[in-house]
Amino acid sequence: MLLLGIDIGTSSIKVSVVDPETQAAIASAQYPDEESPILAPQPGWAEQSPDMWWLQVQQAIQLCNKSGKYDPNDISAIGIAYQMHGLVLVNKDQQVLRNSIIWCDSRAVETGEKAFKAIGEKKCLERLLNSPGNFTASKLAWVKQNEPDVYDQIDKIMLPGDFIAMRLTGAITTSESALSEGIFFDFKENKLSKDIIKYFGFSTPFFPEVQPVFSNHGELLPAIAKILGLKAGIPVAYKAGDQPNNALSLNVLNPGEVAATAGTSGVIYGVSDKLAYDPQSRVNTFAHVNYTEKQKRLGVLLCINGTGRLYSWVKTLFGPSVSYTQMNEKAAQSPSGSYGLRILPFGNGVERMLNNKPIGAHFHNIDLNVHSKEHIMRAVQEGIACAFRYGLDIMRENGMNPSVIRAGKANLFLSDLFAEIFVNATGVPVELYKNDGSVGAALGAGIGSKVFTSPAEAFSKMEKIKVIEPASNNKFEPVYQDWKNLLLEHLKINQ
Repeated sequence: MLLLGIDIGTSSIKVSVVDPETQAAIASAQYPDEESPILAPQPGWAEQSPDMWWLQVQQAIQLCNKSGKYDPNDISAIGIAYQMHGLVLVNKDQQVLRNSIIWCDSRAVETGEKAFKAIGEKKCLERLLNSPGNFTASKLAWVKQNEPDVYDQIDKIMLPGDFIAMRLTGAITTSESALSEGIFFDFKENKLSKDIIKYFGFSTPFFPEVQPVFSNHGELLPAIAKILGLKAGIPVAYKAGDQPNNALSLNVLNPGEVAATAGTSGVIYGVSDKLAYDPQSRVNTFAHVNYTEKQKRLGVLLCINGTGRLYSWVKTLFGPSVSYTQMNEKAAQSPSGSYGLRILPFGNGVERMLNNKPIGAHFHNIDLNVHSKEHIMRAVQEGIACAFRYGLDIMRENGMNPSVIRAGKANLFLSDLFAEIFVNATGVPVELYKNDGSVGAALGAGIGSKVFTSPAEAFSKMEKIKVIEPASNNKFEPVYQDWKNLLLEHLKINQ
C-alpha cells in the first residue's frame, strides 16, 4: 500500500510516492525542468492555464512511475496540495472557460476594497477574518464585471487543487479551508458567506459540495487511471492549499506552532485557536487543515510574493550559467550587509503586508566600483530575510510570538546562508526538517483514507535535520533597520 502526493506549484508540478510504513518518499519527480510561465496580459496581472497544470501532472506522475522503484498498482490514495487563491472556472461540460487568475494577480484589489467598505470593515473582519482584498472572491467579481460572456457560462468555480481532483475523478468538491482562503466563508455562521454572495451577486450553485479536507473527494476514473498507469477507483483523499499543507508536512497543527517556507513566495504560517484578525488585513487568517466548528484551528498567514520569484529573476540576469547551489556559494563570499547594498524583494504583485501597495522591487546604494554579482546574490537573500522579519513583527503585533519556527530543507532554505540570515534577522531559531509539499500531500491522503489514525501518527517519523540558533554576537539588526527605513520611504511615496 503506497500513497501518491501531488504538489501544484507556480513554477512546476512535483509528485512523490510515499511508503506509509517509513513515511518517506520512495520516488519523486518534477515537471517541467524549467519554470512554468506566468502570463501577464497587463502589468499587475498574473495567469496560468489550468490545462497546462493538468498536462504537467500527467507528465510528473508518468515520470515517477518510470523510476521503477515501486509498482504503480500499489498506490491506494492520492493527496493534492496546490497554489492558493487561484480562480478556475469551468462550464457544465467541465471545460475551462479562461486562464486561472492566480495568487499574485493584483487586478481585483480595487474590487475587494470597495466590497470591504460596502459590506462593512468590522463585519468583514469579524466574519471573514480578512478584507476581500484581491482574493478569489474579488477575482470572480472582476470576471463578472469585465467578462460577462465568460461569467454567464460558469457552472462551477474552483481553486487549483479542486480542478486537478476534478480531472482525476470527474467529481467537484471543496472544503471549509478552501472556501476560507477564497474569502467565501463566514466563520460566525460556519458556512458560505451570505454577505459576499449578496454583495457580489454570485450564484450559490457555482460553489462545489463542501467536504472535510481529509475525506473522499472522488475516485480515479478508469480512463484517467489507464493514462496514468494507476488503478481505477483509488480515492483523492486530501486536498489543501500549499501553505496549510506545508504546515501539515511539518506537523504544525496546534496553537502556537509555526512553519515557514520560501518558495516562489515566502510564508510564515502560525496556528491559532482564536477567531482573530489583523485590523489592517496585512496578515490573513484561514481555516487550517484540521479546522472544525467544534475545534477551531486557524492558520495565520504572512505572505511575501517575491521571494523565490526574485531569486530566480536574479539568476536569469546574473547567473544564467550557474546552479542555485553555486549562486548560494557565491553569495556566501560576500560579507554580511553586502557593503551597503539593499534590495526590497517585492514586484510580484501587490503585497498584502504592505496594505496592497504596489511598490515594486528596488536595489539601493549600488556602488559601481564595489558591487559585483556576488554582492547582489547575497543582498537578495538579506532583503528577503528582512521582509520576513518585517512581516513577523506584524504577526507579533497580533499575538503570534514563536519561540521556534519549523521549515523544510527546500527552496531557499536549501541555502545554509539564507537559513543563517533568516534566523539572525528574525531572532527566532529554525528547526529544519526533511520535508516536501508532495510528501505532505501523500501523507495527508493517508490520513484521509484512514491508513493513519491521526495526523500525529502520519508524522511520527518526521526527520529533523538540524536546529539553527541566532548568533550570540548577532550584528544583523543595523542591516535590518537600514532596510526598513528604505521600505518606509517607498511606502510614503506610494500613499
